[in-house]
Amino acid sequence: MTGMPPLELPTDAALGELRAFGLRYPGAHTKSPWPGHLDLAVNDKTFAYLSVEGEPFVLSCKLPNSSDAALSLPFVTPTGYGLGKSGWVTATITRGRVPVELFKAWIDESYRAQAPKRLSKQCGPAVGAAEPLEPKPRSPAPARKKKRKAPPAKALAQRKKQNPAQKQGNASLERPTGRASAAGRVASRRGGD
Repeated sequence: MTGMPPLELPTDAALGELRAFGLRYPGAHTKSPWPGHLDLAVNDKTFAYLSVEGEPFVLSCKLPNSSDAALSLPFVTPTGYGLGKSGWVTATITRGRVPVELFKAWIDESYRAQAPKRLSKQCGPAVGAAEPLEPKPRSPAPARKKKRKAPPAKALAQRKKQNPAQKQGNASLERPTGRASAAGRVASRRGGD
């Protein structure tokens, strides 16, 4: 008995196009961590989880700048396994047209979020983004008086262990302590004995 050829789904062409698009990025490669996935990665760090042809269409990307907008779409949910907390979203298309251009912009944003800066700088302008993908610089806050921080305990311990030559310079400012000071006080009371 021979294996049956994989089912061809209407979304397969979109998967192929998106995978080819993602592989054009510097250092991008595919990896298949488990069956049913052929993901996109850079330096072995995944930037897009993609289902394989013949399987239902699923795409997960890290969207640090546009995840809120993506989650407003009816076919998008936060990615499971705790990834949703870090801006990962999952799109599942069960029927209808696949919004390829939107997903290309997601792959672009996700690549830039996951790739080393030296590689992401080689990409040029962001794909399909109306705004730059880098966070906008905040206006400077009003100047505040800086609080002096207490020195660390280690620095205080080192100050206490100053060598005797350094201590002699401050001897006139220091209050005498210990037995010598008690003996000095007794001698001064007796009139310099």
